[in-house]
Amino acid sequence: MPVVAPLSGDTSSSGSIVPFSPEVSNHSVVYPLRHGLKPPIARLSISWSRGNTLRVSVLRKSFDDGEAGGKVVEVRLGNGDAEISDAQWRRIAYGSVTPFALLQNRRSSISSLSKMSISPPHYHVNWWEYVMEYSKDIGSLLGNPKSPSGTVIEDRREVVKTVEEPTCSKAAWELMEIFYADKQSQPWLPERLVDWLTDYDCLLSSTQTTVHSKLVGFQKELASLQLIEDDPKYWEVMSSALAIGWLELAVKMLRLHGSYELDQLGNRETENGLVEAVAVLISNLPRMRLELAEGKLGECYKAKPDFMKAWEKWRVQITKLDSSAFWVHCDHLQTREGLKNMLQIMLGSTNSLSAATCHWVELYVSHLLYIRPFTVGLESMYSLAQKCMQLKPMSGAHKLIGLMVGILGENTEVVLAELSRSFGPWMVAHAIELLTAGSDQAEVLLHEERDNLGEISIAELHRLVYAQLLASHVLTWQIAPVYLISCMKQGLGLLEILLYKQPVQHNEMLLKNIEICRLYDLDSVNSNIKKIAGVYHWKHGRKGAGVFWLQQARDEVRLNRIAKHLFDSVGKSISDESFKQWEGLIELLGSESKTAGGLEFLHKYRDFKKSLKQVHTGKTTDAARQAAELLISLMKNPSTPQQFWLPLLYDSLKLLNWQERPLLSVSQTNLLLNKLQELSMARLRPDFVEVDLPPQALNSVRLALATNLGRVVGRHRSPSVCRTETCPHSFPSKHGLAKRRISFSVVEDFKSVYLLYICLIPAYVSENPDDMRESCTGDFCCV
Repeated sequence: MPVVAPLSGDTSSSGSIVPFSPEVSNHSVVYPLRHGLKPPIARLSISWSRGNTLRVSVLRKSFDDGEAGGKVVEVRLGNGDAEISDAQWRRIAYGSVTPFALLQNRRSSISSLSKMSISPPHYHVNWWEYVMEYSKDIGSLLGNPKSPSGTVIEDRREVVKTVEEPTCSKAAWELMEIFYADKQSQPWLPERLVDWLTDYDCLLSSTQTTVHSKLVGFQKELASLQLIEDDPKYWEVMSSALAIGWLELAVKMLRLHGSYELDQLGNRETENGLVEAVAVLISNLPRMRLELAEGKLGECYKAKPDFMKAWEKWRVQITKLDSSAFWVHCDHLQTREGLKNMLQIMLGSTNSLSAATCHWVELYVSHLLYIRPFTVGLESMYSLAQKCMQLKPMSGAHKLIGLMVGILGENTEVVLAELSRSFGPWMVAHAIELLTAGSDQAEVLLHEERDNLGEISIAELHRLVYAQLLASHVLTWQIAPVYLISCMKQGLGLLEILLYKQPVQHNEMLLKNIEICRLYDLDSVNSNIKKIAGVYHWKHGRKGAGVFWLQQARDEVRLNRIAKHLFDSVGKSISDESFKQWEGLIELLGSESKTAGGLEFLHKYRDFKKSLKQVHTGKTTDAARQAAELLISLMKNPSTPQQFWLPLLYDSLKLLNWQERPLLSVSQTNLLLNKLQELSMARLRPDFVEVDLPPQALNSVRLALATNLGRVVGRHRSPSVCRTETCPHSFPSKHGLAKRRISFSVVEDFKSVYLLYICLIPAYVSENPDDMRESCTGDFCCV
């Protein structure tokens, strides 16, 4: 006896919607582990993989024999979906993303219009069409049905052609489409069930005898039969095919009758006429449906009145043939009894239909064809199904049967439980859209928020379960966001967790992460992921990649920290070899200072170093002038750290003392003198850090600036307002200013000369304190 879920809602015995057989849990199951490794095996590591699959890592003890040291294999627990491989499931998972996302987008658009008090035109009329389009797209991923009746060929030795068996997932999906999605075919529901059984009766052969399995068995014996009409199995199989609506197969087998042989037509004319008359009646069976596929037999009627008239006329023809006197002249007993039985099947004899079918689903379909072709509504269909279950119970349970019982009983909870138990999270997550199509009760049941589920709905719960399954596999995690984003309560939070958990060391995965953030407007998550990637690469020695991702995240805080770190490590003079190590890093900063943070200075410092190298290699005055402009730009830039002021000026001594002509103007020299004065004041602070330069570096820079200023003033002096003098208390010659005649403009360059003496006096006093005079003869006081 199969275990059938209760249809009245009574689950008091076990507390579950779908009961299970307790003896199953006590049965030990052994799963083979085919790893192909040579012994000895040292260790086994077991972890969960996708769905109900275990990932087993097998490790050998010795690695010195040239054999593999280990192997990872996957073991599927339970029956699962062995008919579909993992690679095929991944193809289905990826293919179902687009139809699902399109349907959710349409639902969201309609919901938005409703909130804006704009009634979407024809919503209730057209929504089932959207669901039907979605169902067709999903169904095409599961494969195309292979109809047994469509496989009959002309060769009399082959009745059923061997074809690839369809999957239970495809059968389940099409069954739900018939009852839930295809509203246009509701008046022709019995005919849709006939087509469904035609395509998928072979799947039920795994647990019980079916018409399909009887056909396959007869096919093996057919080659050895001389007179096919003498074999009782011939009439039995043909009657069974007729009972469940496989008309093409029944007619084809009838015309294998021996009376159709050329040498038998004269002797068996009456017998052949009866066989052909039955074949014609079968071919003219009235069928209430929109259309018939090519090669299908029967007369198609779309309107119920026309169908009823044709049905009555067809039954009258059968009755006339059944009472005809021609049967007396049919001498072949098996033919006469076989044809009479087929007429009784078409007339709807309960006993004949029960004897011709193998289980209640086949009996149910035969009743819809020949006894109750006008059945309308699930309630009457369900009462008929209960009657057939009592007459023809199944010998073994099958997951498709439990699903069909739930559908016919209009029990959404049972349908959902059967889908979850037998077909897995993918089926449940996608089938919910079919269950709620046009059913307000199912809509409320599946989309109502429940406190015991954390204030989420059943539909959202199953989407989250499926998304978790996708996220657990490295090949499918990137499509999990499509389902998470459709969960309004917890989906967004779980999506953020999923994105944060993805490793950032792989560039392709990181780019995919960023693309997902862009698609769903997760700007904060996008920025944080880039920051995480930047910190990770920086800590693991990939400095350039770290700076790049921090720039992309516009993380000014960490960029400034990196800048400070680099400031402490870069070379302080032009000959420092470490300059080559960080020069490549500066190339990554680009020309936009907004994304560089404190590293903007290093970019300009790199350009200055390159220009200074050209000066030292003997380039022209133009190169020196360009280097001087870069120096002024660096000193003006507020991002240039104070600790670099003196190294920059010390490296630029050759520019300050350029032989051909002064490279800096009065204003530029004043800028550098002011910076030097600020640096002198900063040295008085206790937190000031001295740079690693020669002791005379500061004095050398001061004197070079003084020299440059004097030369600039002399080149631009005006004879009417300027005069030159020589200070009798000249500075020692080692400073390069002995007997120097300094020219200046009394009015215009008073500030420059004042800065000149401020700059020169400390340089002199620091080394000659005893020679310092309180005043000197000339126009200006030296103190």
